[in-house]
Amino acid sequence: MADPTINEQNRRSWNAAVPAHASHRPHLAAFLRAGGLTLFPEERELLGEVAGTRLLHVMCNTGQDTLSLAALGAEATGVDLSDAAIAEARRLSVETGIAARFVHDDVYTYLAAASAGAFERVYAGYGVICWLPDLAAFARGVARVLAPGGRFVLMEFHPLSNMFDQEWRLAHGYPAGGARLTLPGVGDYVGAAAGGLSPGGFAGGQQDFVNPHPCHLFRWGVGEVVSALATAGLRIVALREHPFVNGERPFARMRPAPGRRWLPPADVPPLPLMYGLAAEAPHSTHRPEARPERLLD
Repeated sequence: MADPTINEQNRRSWNAAVPAHASHRPHLAAFLRAGGLTLFPEERELLGEVAGTRLLHVMCNTGQDTLSLAALGAEATGVDLSDAAIAEARRLSVETGIAARFVHDDVYTYLAAASAGAFERVYAGYGVICWLPDLAAFARGVARVLAPGGRFVLMEFHPLSNMFDQEWRLAHGYPAGGARLTLPGVGDYVGAAAGGLSPGGFAGGQQDFVNPHPCHLFRWGVGEVVSALATAGLRIVALREHPFVNGERPFARMRPAPGRRWLPPADVPPLPLMYGLAAEAPHSTHRPEARPERLLD
């Protein structure tokens, strides 16, 4: 489970970053209000039809994806550790007129307190796994709140990409075991994405942001994620790897592609930079064997 001291440091780090991120997206509310969606095709395909479903978006940040899911007809709840992020999500909900429930809470605490079987969908997207100190407990919590036949969907940056530095040089071992990594703080990745994370229009916003609060991440491999979910009783129905990054621009010399995607430079061979996973709760107490579908698009 989460260490309270680490949780508090991470909360402060995210709180400091929220205004910087928002400064690059001044037209986000208008974009959503006009019917725009911040979701990418990869997560929408794995989620399937969400209209009429009770949907939980864990670690929802400032809620633009939660509101996009609500606009598609889901009864959406977003949960995040950062009170500043939740305040921004609630502001966006009011300004867009899109109804969603936003809860300020630690993800482990929320999953333990929520009603069993409360949601037909649970979604986690883009930079979630690295904030989990206890992967098994998270998987058990997700399995507990999923309704029979419900689906958990994860869209995540591939841990293989964490083996390289920003210049594409092999610099680190493959992430594993939940090894803790301390960083100077949550950075302004929205500004660095140069519009990739600002579908409503990009603004220069805050410049040269320096986070005064360090943050702590945890390194997990894809196999560990799959195993944790399967051990929790979920059936893995899809595991898809993608040689591009949606929205964020984590490396130097990345090439823009349609749909707010970023590709490696031409001199870097294709490698998985992102993966998507779908896992389903059994329709009964029977726990079927997990049989992953592994695809490289």
